[in-house]
Amino acid sequence: MKAKTTVIIDTMVLQMKNSFARSMFRFCLIANPIANTILIYYMFMNSGEENFLAYVVMGAGLMGLWGCICFSSAGDINRERWSGTLSIIYSAPADFRLIIWGKVLGNTLLALSTLLISFITAKILFKASIRINHVLYLFVAIAAAIVTFMIISVVLAYILTLSRKTPLYMNCIEIPITLLCGFVFPVEMLPNWVQSISHCLTPTWAVKLIRMSLNKEMNLDNFKASLYVLIVMNLVYLIGISILYRVIDKQVRIKATLEVS
Repeated sequence: MKAKTTVIIDTMVLQMKNSFARSMFRFCLIANPIANTILIYYMFMNSGEENFLAYVVMGAGLMGLWGCICFSSAGDINRERWSGTLSIIYSAPADFRLIIWGKVLGNTLLALSTLLISFITAKILFKASIRINHVLYLFVAIAAAIVTFMIISVVLAYILTLSRKTPLYMNCIEIPITLLCGFVFPVEMLPNWVQSISHCLTPTWAVKLIRMSLNKEMNLDNFKASLYVLIVMNLVYLIGISILYRVIDKQVRIKATLEVS
């Protein structure tokens, strides 16, 4: 157990250093939440929502978090492949799954700063006075969101292990997920058939929890029900991850397709 923990922690620290060294990641981490905060502020300033700045900060922060996940957690596999190290870490004595979880944990913890950057931007530019009505439930919602994004990151990393088109997929999933999961506006505004897709995605429920915790009159029963749904869905995703890894492992050993060529 200690050895596994060491692998995860060492990978996490190394990943945070490598990610921050990349200009694209720094853009997603710093410039993206600043720009999104300004944009969303002007979109919602006349919405009539009393505490709309809280939605602006959370929306921009989550968009920045998701952007970091797309261009780091999902792209790490592609970078390892083109560096010629993917096959090495896959066959290393340390379990490949532990390495992936370490990378994802490092990226996620580093990307959480997008929420703080968004808040600072709103505070400086718009003199924001953000009122949090239910602090405890907001922390629970954010914690659930962190776990959710980590699981989604692992799913993406596994799926893209065998793919040569990682950059294409990264660019294709960022904006659709932002819209489908309600980062900026509630999914209830989407067509019914689109909402069906949204409710199958765990980030939708994580965002819903955050929005409910920001409401002045929060319905505790609805909050608990949504949290239970999210927990069950995350467990299902984890089972799917286990099955997916076995399929990928079999394909890798049969076809040996981890190299660039």
